[in-house]
Amino acid sequence: MQHDSVIWDLISNRQFCSYKVKTKTQHFCRNEYNVTGLCNRQSCPLANSQYATVREEKGRCYLYMKVIERAAFPARMWEKVKLSQNYEKALQEIDENLIYWPHHMRHRCKQRFTKITQYLIRIRKLTLKRRKKLVPLSRKVERREKRREEKALIAAQLDNAIEKELLERLKQGTYGDIYNFPIHAFDKALEKQDEESETESEGEDEEEEEEDEDVGKREFVAADEVEESDLSDFEDMNNLKASDDEEEEEEESEEEEEEEMEEEIEEEKEPPKSKSKGKTPVKGPVKKKRAYVEIEYEQETEPASKSKAS
Repeated sequence: MQHDSVIWDLISNRQFCSYKVKTKTQHFCRNEYNVTGLCNRQSCPLANSQYATVREEKGRCYLYMKVIERAAFPARMWEKVKLSQNYEKALQEIDENLIYWPHHMRHRCKQRFTKITQYLIRIRKLTLKRRKKLVPLSRKVERREKRREEKALIAAQLDNAIEKELLERLKQGTYGDIYNFPIHAFDKALEKQDEESETESEGEDEEEEEEDEDVGKREFVAADEVEESDLSDFEDMNNLKASDDEEEEEEESEEEEEEEMEEEIEEEKEPPKSKSKGKTPVKGPVKKKRAYVEIEYEQETEPASKSKAS
């Protein structure tokens, strides 16, 4: 026979219980079948032969009942009843199954059921909302992925370059009929070229249509208005005239300099012609010759009588 008072005396303050959690103010129970979670005589599932509780499994609520007749069969000690998802119907089912049980037991089961339904509703609302999920990533994994991405990019570039080169050679007919190659890749390349040529031709047709639309339009312009393009044209004409005049002046100055140089060379070759009897000129740097001027010198001679008397 099971004696609830004896079990409670052993579990209470005198002896040890593995489910008991002591705090400064109160004692709690960690047993999964406890209705309130408190460690006392009425809510202890071990010290009560007639006991009932509500549990949640995978989003559904179940009513568990323990009777003293099944105390000798621990494998069949708890009777499990599935409650409906409707709140009102579930409360009625609790009342029907616990019709002859004490009032405090029924009331506590209903309280636990309401608490479970409330947190299930909150879970459903949170799952519907968008929430940021923080996923931890190790640095080693990130480095490994970066290396793999870089290698994949290099391999993709090489593959594309090889494919282009092979297609160009096939177009040129370098291989001829020697090798068997997939025609699909060749056909794709030809289709791409055709699409590009079509897009270019469409662009040219659109430009021609726009030019044809502008033909025949009439516009009225005021007489005093002069566009900036016209002014720039006039400025360009003036600049051209000024540049032509400068070039002509430069050519004339160059011709004069050449003539002067030729004259100097000829004068150096000819001997100097002078009637004067003076000192020979001092050699030095050749100066520019001025206009030729003839100079006559007069010499005065004293009479011989005067010279003898003296």
